[in-house]
Amino acid sequence: MQDVATLEEIKIAKNLSSSRSKIFLETRAYLRQSLSTIFDLDPLEIPINAHPGKPPSLPSGMGNISLSHCKDAITIVWHKSKIGIDIERTDRDFNHIKFAEKYFFYTNKSNHNNYLTKNMILNQWCAVEAAIKWDHGKLAKDINHWQFFEKPKELINKKKNIHLSYSQINFHNWTIALAYEEKTSFNPEIICCSKNF
Repeated sequence: MQDVATLEEIKIAKNLSSSRSKIFLETRAYLRQSLSTIFDLDPLEIPINAHPGKPPSLPSGMGNISLSHCKDAITIVWHKSKIGIDIERTDRDFNHIKFAEKYFFYTNKSNHNNYLTKNMILNQWCAVEAAIKWDHGKLAKDINHWQFFEKPKELINKKKNIHLSYSQINFHNWTIALAYEEKTSFNPEIICCSKNF
């Protein structure tokens, strides 16, 4: 997939570490290939602005994109309205109780720790990351400002007065979350590829 890269992307990749360079070029290649099917353009003609560590974007009038990747998959979403996406492996190994206590997941954490499952925490984490991507924010800076509600499926950032809806998709070994405005007419284009980075 590295042959689907602009000269600028190749130049940027040369200034990254070997592993980051590979991920950067492969994710941009998948992004270009995916969008070429939507816009019926050559992949190299897709006018993506996608620098490392920043959310990818398209020129005004071409819609909105979001991408996420984990160790063996990448997922890309395109929609006419603003949208965020995140993907996580369902077998991710982490201490979910400590994770829940460290961040934000329940208003009264102490009463809920007994029944929190790893899957519940992973789904919440995934949804909030999707919301942060919707907002073009930063995980470390913004995570504590988001609240997750399972019913209704809602994500709220009180600091910025943002109210989003979310959808959760379980697909093979991954969980995928989409965050979008509540009134969005929801019909996105989603591409999910399994890939060993």
